[in-house]
Amino acid sequence: MKWVSKDIETYLTAKEYVDTAVIPLYSVSFGNEMRESASGAEFITLLTSYLERQFTGRLLLLPPFTYLKSDYPENIVQQLKKWEENIEKNEFKHIFYITSESDWKIYEKELKGSLIWLPSLPLEHLNDQQKISMIESQVKQLLSLFTQKWNENE
Repeated sequence: MKWVSKDIETYLTAKEYVDTAVIPLYSVSFGNEMRESASGAEFITLLTSYLERQFTGRLLLLPPFTYLKSDYPENIVQQLKKWEENIEKNEFKHIFYITSESDWKIYEKELKGSLIWLPSLPLEHLNDQQKISMIESQVKQLLSLFTQKWNENE
């Protein structure tokens, strides 16, 4: 389910079955890093959209947690922990963060949720069919990771 009113209505009537929150993590950079920042966000957006389709009814895809890459990492992590705290209060058993920013690996242990880091694939030179094929391949790899995490906590 996505963060849109129609899906949220469905979630509210069936939330006992939706136990997983997925949060894309996007950094925003300007100057020389702007293209890389946009490319990473595009990749994670496509990936999490496909992931949501695979697990509709089991997970809720939240809006992206977006931050300035130039901000202090400690402040960014603290803001994300506030999100995490609120998500846990609302009975989500599993939280997955998905990012193409390797910097998050440093802070992974501070988070209660599962961090999934995937290097961004350059999509700008691919046609739509190639993009879909590449993203579907990545999602297939994530399916087993999600299933494993769910089974650990059952």
